[in-house]
Amino acid sequence: MTLPPLPDNVDDFDGANWDVVGPYFEELRARPLALENTEAWLMDWSHLEALLRDTYTRLMVAYHLDTASAEKQAAAEKYITDIYPRAMEAEQPLKQKLIESGYDAPQHAVLLRRFRNEFEIYRDENVPLLAELEQLSMQYQKIMGAMTVQFDGKELTVQQLRPYQLKTDRGLRERAWRAGRERQMQDREQLHDLFDQMLKLRHQIALNAGFENYRDYMFRSMGRFDYTPADCKAFHAAIEQVVVPAVQRRMARRKEVMGLAQLRPWDTAVDPQGREPLMPFADVQVLIDKVGNIFKRVDPTLAGYFQTMADERLLELDSRKGKAPGGYCTPLHMRKRAFIYMNAVGVHDDVQTLLHESGHAFHDFEMSHLALIWEQGIPMEIAEVASMAMELLAAPNLGEFYTDSEVARARIEHLEGTVAFLPYMAVVDAFQHWMYENPTHDRQARDAKWFELMRRFLPGTDWSGLEDELASFWQRQLHIYEVPFYYVEYGIAQVGAWQVWRNSLADPAQALADYRRALALGYTRPLPELYATAGASFAMGDPDLLSALVTLIESQLSELEGRE
Repeated sequence: MTLPPLPDNVDDFDGANWDVVGPYFEELRARPLALENTEAWLMDWSHLEALLRDTYTRLMVAYHLDTASAEKQAAAEKYITDIYPRAMEAEQPLKQKLIESGYDAPQHAVLLRRFRNEFEIYRDENVPLLAELEQLSMQYQKIMGAMTVQFDGKELTVQQLRPYQLKTDRGLRERAWRAGRERQMQDREQLHDLFDQMLKLRHQIALNAGFENYRDYMFRSMGRFDYTPADCKAFHAAIEQVVVPAVQRRMARRKEVMGLAQLRPWDTAVDPQGREPLMPFADVQVLIDKVGNIFKRVDPTLAGYFQTMADERLLELDSRKGKAPGGYCTPLHMRKRAFIYMNAVGVHDDVQTLLHESGHAFHDFEMSHLALIWEQGIPMEIAEVASMAMELLAAPNLGEFYTDSEVARARIEHLEGTVAFLPYMAVVDAFQHWMYENPTHDRQARDAKWFELMRRFLPGTDWSGLEDELASFWQRQLHIYEVPFYYVEYGIAQVGAWQVWRNSLADPAQALADYRRALALGYTRPLPELYATAGASFAMGDPDLLSALVTLIESQLSELEGRE
């Protein structure tokens, strides 16, 4: 039986029906493979993979937009339990076929390394466990998406309480902060139960694949070829040595300016000078239009990508009840486009988030010329350079939203935030190393470890009387539940993004050109080479590099403070 050609549009392919999908895998498995037809065979497999990934994206986005819909949840779960595990199983003989063929094209060296790695750690018995983890992740989304509070005479999502943390009325900030945390604490035990299930499954997956623990399994699974767990711990130590003192200096300044004896959790986001929060827009269309204008000043090609997403309704930005929390950008492979999902509520952080996610989208556009989908499957260590660097490259153009003094204020908040993020990243990453190195720990030990790490890396906030809230704060970090170990990449990439930004201060045009060249490479080169192309060094745990960058940031902060 001759199969019809695969369509070029995901809407024309029933990717949620294995009776449709399966025969294409079988044909690829049965097709004789020789040197002269391997590229065409890879192209056909890549085409099928793109259709499946876009099918998954469509189903999951529909569910994220309406977590209360049983129908959308069922459709996403059906894909996860039916198509996803079967496709994983069907890919294995294809990887084996390719590896055993002896195909060794230099232009695909990085891809072939990944395929060999994935083939070596794959186990049939892990497929249903991975599918079960996907379903548990959906439960996490449902729990978090359902969290609402009655506050200020309205029913609000926990995300919609964020603007209150920017209010100058300290009592109002405290009430809003407590309202959000009290709502989340109501589900504390349910979230512990959920994570206990995940922990057990993840440890079993590691054992099945021949690893001592899930951390070691994930380093292989995530293709971390260019750094090790020991490198991550060295990064934590460098952050503690260089960055934590810098954050403490900023916190001490904030406390002095605010005239407070101690900084409480609701004091860390508000403007220290008592100014009303920056509220740059009231309607998401205004956000889209003005960010589009910013990109016109940064680079006309990038602005064109953004306008395409706006024109094709690929920006889903507002926050509402029933919508899953968070924000992300996801590629639409068949359309050579990207889709951005957010929960905007009108605060400056939403502007930063859209700039950030647009950086990811630009990466998707720039590498869409690559023929094989796996070479567009960039590691997060470079993906986050694209997004974080774009925040910094776009920052001088925030006058689209603000006055000159407000631009200085927004840039101060942003630069402070990039520095303050690294210690928090170290907490999240060190926490996960500890959890999976000690898989028999209980929930009390888990909370205690988080508490200890927060005190070690973020000691400037007074949590007196809120010890339980601090100990359980990790439950709001979706990465720990949904994408374990995907967090240190943000820290590595922040260091890379700072370097791209540092280059732009000396030569903006060259820095942007290097940035775009790195994006266009996708994942056809190892990480150190991708960083070098972007004009950066892949040196995550180097305290001297960190010190030089932090010194630059502190200098820039001093200059900006003179413009407020």
